[in-house]
Amino acid sequence: MSTAWPTAVHLLARWREHHERVDALLERPEARALDRMQRARCQGLLFGAVRHLGRIESHTDPLLSRPPRAVLWAVLMVAGWELIEGGADAARTARVVHHAVEQAKTLASPAEARLVNAVVRKLAAALATDVAPADDASLATLAAWYSHPEWLIARWRKLFGTEATAALLRWNQAPAGVQVRWRDKGNPPVLSAEGPLRATTVAGYYDVVSGHWAEVEGWLKSGTAYVQNAATRLAVELLAPQSGEAVLDLCAAPGGKSVALADALGDAGRLVAMDLPGPRLLRLKENLARITRVPVALVSGDILRSGRELFAEHGLPEEYPAVLVDVPCSNTGVMRHRVDVKWRLQEGDFHKHAGQQLALLRGASRMVAPGGRLVYSTCSLDPEENDQLVEAFRQASHGAFDLEDQLRSRPWEDGFDGAAAFRLRRVK
Repeated sequence: MSTAWPTAVHLLARWREHHERVDALLERPEARALDRMQRARCQGLLFGAVRHLGRIESHTDPLLSRPPRAVLWAVLMVAGWELIEGGADAARTARVVHHAVEQAKTLASPAEARLVNAVVRKLAAALATDVAPADDASLATLAAWYSHPEWLIARWRKLFGTEATAALLRWNQAPAGVQVRWRDKGNPPVLSAEGPLRATTVAGYYDVVSGHWAEVEGWLKSGTAYVQNAATRLAVELLAPQSGEAVLDLCAAPGGKSVALADALGDAGRLVAMDLPGPRLLRLKENLARITRVPVALVSGDILRSGRELFAEHGLPEEYPAVLVDVPCSNTGVMRHRVDVKWRLQEGDFHKHAGQQLALLRGASRMVAPGGRLVYSTCSLDPEENDQLVEAFRQASHGAFDLEDQLRSRPWEDGFDGAAAFRLRRVK
């Protein structure tokens, strides 16, 4: 018997009650106890329900006289996603309704199961007649269909315009695929119509074809490939590590960009990676172990509290010709992957993030050698965390840094995650 469905319901109910991150919920014991196929299905159900929450609730809320308890709500949301996933297939719809009712008898109660029967049947009928809104529809209509907060859609319309905002909403609602970066440049993958990889528009990055994970996993374990979205290349390309250089990667966890930086160094140079103490540091350490061609040093600490002194204590350089600081941000460029970000994000967060980001950029700038380069990067689409932040730093640096170049990606234009990177040069 499948355990993916009840596990997804339990995790979703926990998400509603305790506001935990969805990706963290998948590390809970009940999720990790599932076999590979069940775990994948559980993730699909959980992510689908969270991704389409607004659309499902726009139909279920009018059918409920009062807010349901978390587990009952989760049953309705998971069933709602299954209805969306299955489309207008009458036989599948009947199976979804029956399964949700049977699950509710155990997960909730017989009385609540009867409520599930009534609500999910009406939900199925409503979803079957849903029609995607026009790009210029009202904020309320777009928010309901695309399951995004109205204030965020309004912000994007102001920044990007009506059509681009609608394209971004459609992008965010599509399931996220997996991309890998091929690390063995001397032996590129052999591509075929039946093969596990498909070429992307970016050289060296490939889409993983569904159903081929076992083969891809072998390449990951051997170090031949690394799971990485093409958007991450922007910061690495701008920094352009040169053979023999010492490169500093700040805010390095979980380590994807660290691995890419080391690969760019080739056979000569040195990489120093730094991040805060905590669980993410363990993931960073695991990823740094994938680097075999250049020496690597891991520093645990806070660049805002202990900069040069901490490096001196470790016998490491206090200045670097190449520094990357990939800062924590709103994640608006990666909402296809981080499906709960839109529900956690608040309007004031952009200003709050910008304050922290400016402090981190200033801290990173103190580690740049004269004439050296500093790359600031985010996975945000928002100018307050990107262009405006970099300009504020330049003004505060009183001419110590010049902005040399910048790269950005927008999902609706480039077909991969959103990101921005800026290369600054220390001139005095």
